[in-house]
Amino acid sequence: MTAETQTPEPAPWNEQRASHADRDAVVARLQQAAADGRLDFTELDARLELALKAKTHADLARLTADLWGPGEPEPNRTLVLKGGLPGVTRKGRWQVPAHVTAYAGMGGVVLDFTQVDCTLPEVEVEAHGQMAGVVVIIPDGWAAQTDDVEPGLGGVKDGTTPDRLPGTPLIRLTGNGGMGGVVVRHPRPRERRKLNKLKQAAALTAAA
Repeated sequence: MTAETQTPEPAPWNEQRASHADRDAVVARLQQAAADGRLDFTELDARLELALKAKTHADLARLTADLWGPGEPEPNRTLVLKGGLPGVTRKGRWQVPAHVTAYAGMGGVVLDFTQVDCTLPEVEVEAHGQMAGVVVIIPDGWAAQTDDVEPGLGGVKDGTTPDRLPGTPLIRLTGNGGMGGVVVRHPRPRERRKLNKLKQAAALTAAA
């Protein structure tokens, strides 16, 4: 294959172009930081102007680099999950960093994002299906990209819709399907019913 016909390597994440949804997510985070007292109105106005003009992810990352408070996921931290023999499930309200690495092992890994609050514009999930596979569940309105996952023997199954709501993260999957495969999907009907019950219970608690 000649140099002219080779597929160019994708640019690093920080150098890739930001979308409207990426800018909206940063705008929301800046506004929340101002509401929390971490930015004054002059700083907020200056950063909002830069956010709306941002071209790349790196441009946006600079605007929130000093706004990660205690208890919040650090943007550069990697969460490593190893399924081993019993398997690992991460669900409920958990802190989502910008990078997650999942090794399925013999028991598998399930990453459930349906109840998390995530203001990151993008989350990279490096999934290694190995023997039991990795399953990623994302809410409606979130989008996933699976082009960078090597299918292996287990393959890659993307059951998500491409419709991404403003302010929601893109789940960018990398890695290898292995024997067990990698699956990314939205909640199934039974899971949706359970989520609706949890939301109703939370609303009743808040109103009490």
